[in-house]
Formats: sequence, C-alpha cells, structure tokens
Amino acid sequence: MTINGRLFLLDDDELISSMLERSLKKAGYEVQSETSTDDVINKIAAWYPDLILLDIHLDEDKSGLAILEELKREEIPGQVVMLTADDSAESAITAMKLGAADYLTKPFNMDEVKLVIANIIEKERLREEVDYLRKAKIAEHAAEMIGESPAIAELREKGEKLAKAQVRIVLITGESGTGKEVAARYIHNRLHGDRNGEYAPFIAVNCTALPEQLFESELFGHVKGAFTDAKSDKKGMFELANGGTILLDEIGDMQMSLQSKLLRVLEDRSVRRLGGKTDIPIDVTVIVTTNTNLEEAAASEKFRADLFYRLNTFPLHIPPLRERKEDIPLLARHFLEVFSQTYLKKAIRGFSPEAEEILRAYQWKGNCRELKNVVERIVVLENTETILPQHLPAALTKGTFAERIDPNTFILPEDGISLEALEKDLIGQALKRSKNNQTKAAKLLGISYDSLRYQIKKFGIN
Repeated sequence: MTINGRLFLLDDDELISSMLERSLKKAGYEVQSETSTDDVINKIAAWYPDLILLDIHLDEDKSGLAILEELKREEIPGQVVMLTADDSAESAITAMKLGAADYLTKPFNMDEVKLVIANIIEKERLREEVDYLRKAKIAEHAAEMIGESPAIAELREKGEKLAKAQVRIVLITGESGTGKEVAARYIHNRLHGDRNGEYAPFIAVNCTALPEQLFESELFGHVKGAFTDAKSDKKGMFELANGGTILLDEIGDMQMSLQSKLLRVLEDRSVRRLGGKTDIPIDVTVIVTTNTNLEEAAASEKFRADLFYRLNTFPLHIPPLRERKEDIPLLARHFLEVFSQTYLKKAIRGFSPEAEEILRAYQWKGNCRELKNVVERIVVLENTETILPQHLPAALTKGTFAERIDPNTFILPEDGISLEALEKDLIGQALKRSKNNQTKAAKLLGISYDSLRYQIKKFGIN
C-alpha cells in the first residue's frame, strides 16, 4: 500500500482522536496519535511527520497554541493544522499568525479533513521539489572546474574518461579546500547528466560529522525495531542515492568497524538495512574524497588495506592552489562574479593587475576555500569598481613590494608631483637596468610581467 504521508495527531478527546486515526489510516497515511502533552515535542521530532494535527484546547498545563509556538521556535519540520471547536475568527487568526498552515473546525467533515491534508502535503512536496531542482542547477553551475593549469586540464580529461566508461568507484585526494567536491559533482554531472528533465540524486555524506552510533543507520538505513528509537523503516543514504551518486567525504575518518561493511557494499552492489534480513540492490556511483594519505594509513593499519585497494582503482589528485598559480586569477574572477550577484549586484568590475599579482604570490594554505572567503569579504565590505592592493587583507600584502619600500627614500615635494610621470620614469629605469628584458624589469618593480606590459602600453613606452 502506498503511504501518502506521515501524520502526528494530538487531541485530548480520545473518541475524536481514535476516529481521526482510523479514517486517516484507511486513507493511506501513517498516523501516530497522542492524547497527552507529556514530552510531545520530542515525540513529534522523533516521528518526522509531514503534517501535525494539533488541537487548540488541550489540558490546563499546555495549550495547542503554546505547542505550535514551541514547534516553530525549535524549527521542527512539518506543517501544522489546528483543530478547534471554536469557529470564531480570533483563534484561527492567532494560529495562522503563529505559523499554522490551516485550521479545521469540529465536528469534522472527513472529506474536508482529507482534502486539506492532501493539499498541504502536495504543496510542501512541490516546494521541496522546486528547491531540489534549484539546488541541482546551482550545483551544476558550481561543478565547473575552473582553471587553465595543466593539472586542472588533466583532471577534466580524466573525469570525462571515467564518466564515459561508466566507472562506479572514484577516489579523489587533495588538501582541504582544493575543490574535491566540485570535482565529484563534475564527474556526477557528466556521468548522469540531465535525463529528460529528471536529475539523478547526488547525496553528500561527511564521514566526520555523524556520530559513530548513528553512522551505520544513516548510511545503510534501518528497519522498524532495529533499536529503541527505530519506530519505522528508514532508507539509508545509499538507497536515497540509487540511480545517482553518493559522495563519502573524508573517507579516511571512517571508523574501522564500518569500513568492512562499506567494502561489502562496494563488492556486492547491495545494502542491508540495520536489523534487516534482505539485501537491497543498488545502482550508485561511489565517489570518495580524502585529505589523508590512505596508502600510509593502510600501511600503519589505521585504514583497511583491502578497502584502500578497492577504492584506489581510479584515483584522481587535485594539487594545492599554490602549485597551480595560473588558476588563482581565474578563480578570483569567478568568485567575484558570483558574490557581486549575490550581494546586491555590486558593480565591481575586477582586480587591478597589482592586486592579481598579490593574489598569485600568496601561499593560500586554505586553498580555493580561503580564496573564496577573501573575495566574499571584499565584495561585502568594499565600495569600489576595481579591487586594488589596499582592498586586500593585510595577511596577503605582508612582505610584498609595497612593504619593502622605505618611506624615507622619497619625500613628496611641497607643490606635489605627477604620479603618472613618476611611474613612467621608474618603468623606464627598470627597462634600462634590465637591458629591456621585461621579465627582469617586472621583478625589479615588484609587479607581474602582464602588469608591466599593461603599463608599457599605457604610457606608450618604446
């Protein structure tokens, strides 16, 4: 039988509660009903209902409106429909202001009750679908691997080959922040693509974020009664990713006890829910990422060697940003475009050549993530058309040519000076000293080769 949704019913009238529960179960809903307010918030949270039917007038200790307020304050998911014997507009308006989706007046017309519930659940599912498709489109845009370095070009080429061959297990290594998830989404998009308007699922699991006692249940699912709070069957991440991709982020942090179970899933292409007795076939691409050297971890018995060899069939490595400096300006411009649209469509056109040179010279220990954060901070805090060196954080400019100039070597004349003429003269001196070798001249001036060529063209220097 198809389950139309999960409902939680709270009404202190046992006759009404029993009647509603019986009718709604016949209509295809899973229903948990309560007549007491004792620990009701935790009971609702544990049930994960699609919709909550809540009587306004309960016992003296806690009213339905108070419970509604608490549900919204705790951000517990599930739409709320209030039940009331009072057909006055005042109570209904109060409930709607507090966040109720609708209200039903006693005595009930069951056809109306079913229609209201069905409409609310359908609207919520449509909203979730729209959110999912919007996120999928954003993820598709974000999954373009930006860069012109040989390493990124090779990564794109290998990703295309793996997708074309329908490879089902990929290992992506690299320092934190290098863009391993972006590479994973890049492979996913080329492997699954847009199938007649339907998006294959992409489920990302952070192996460090979930407690060990919950990890197996979240990854493989569980059956009703598998443990104390398992009140119903639940699909795991692998089942939810069926037909698409599951990303296991930072696989090096996975507990050894789970590694053997993951290996069995990879070998058998099936999962068994916690407490279950049957294997469920899955068709899923497994992409794992790590900033740990798994080969060394396996050698020191901190990671299962057999799992490492299974994962290491198709390895991809993303070098740190400091080793592919030609990608830094491209990434910076990309992040600038994204955040300029995000934050009030700020009209920042780009970076000056000097600012880009400073970005290239910086070591970026946090890799692409650190660069992204820097650009976002600049977009939010600065009001400028062009990002100059003075707009960059002090950590980036420390030790650059700007700080190596002794402020006492030149004193500004009383009547001022032409900065343009001074720049032109210094460029001329640098070219003369380097015997017109522009690369050496750029180093003498502490600027990039491209920046020097721009200045030569600007001033018309022969």
